[in-house]
Amino acid sequence: MTAPVSDSVSSAQNELEKLVGDLRGLLANKNLDSVPEIKLLRQRLDDGMSTVRDSAVRAAQEAARQAKEAAIAADRYAHDEPWRVAGAALAVGALVGFLLARR
Repeated sequence: MTAPVSDSVSSAQNELEKLVGDLRGLLANKNLDSVPEIKLLRQRLDDGMSTVRDSAVRAAQEAARQAKEAAIAADRYAHDEPWRVAGAALAVGALVGFLLARR
């Protein structure tokens, strides 16, 4: 269940790293080394990438934790109320069967 979230975060992180890499390539021009603002900008890029990477990891971990808690709650409910779950499954199955039979 967390794979799409993880893939999305990973894809966004890869795109951001590519963009920053391209920007660093532009800033790597040796003629710009004498400009103190460029050195500061390089440091800010590195710090920003680290912050974004940490945020992405925390977001993925939080999503995984919430998915796990939801699965545990659903499992607990299914064990506490098995007849309700069976009745709901029967109702959904009957509805799907009815809709398929109408075609």
